[in-house]
Amino acid sequence: MTGLFGGAFNPPHFGHLELARRAVEEFELERLVVLVSGDPAHKRVECPVEVRVELARLAFAELPAAEVRADPYRYTIDLLRAERPADAIFVMGADQYRDFHTWKEPGAVLELVQLGVATRSGVAPPPVPAEHEGRVRFFEIESP
Repeated sequence: MTGLFGGAFNPPHFGHLELARRAVEEFELERLVVLVSGDPAHKRVECPVEVRVELARLAFAELPAAEVRADPYRYTIDLLRAERPADAIFVMGADQYRDFHTWKEPGAVLELVQLGVATRSGVAPPPVPAEHEGRVRFFEIESP
């Protein structure tokens, strides 16, 4: 299985690394593609994508399964439609999952990939709407 981990990574931080490490472990990922958004739809960034990609490469260097690259698509659904990843899980934090309903075509995203949602130890996972049943898998990460 391939994991997809998208974001602005402005900058990458310990939480990103812990999420990535635990996702590889939890889902037995052969590889984790870290997708650094060039023009993120939900966040304003000042730092150029090339700099954020290099920072992410350095941050994820000790995770052998990680491959870091720029994501040229503004929306996740556009990336998924263009690249059609087989047997993939898109990993994110619970905070992002709480806002998932605001993403462009969230139902279409769930048709193409499962979601792996990281929750912090001791914090209850967010509710899963009926239309997401069977497509969302939670896993726990340690709080720093």
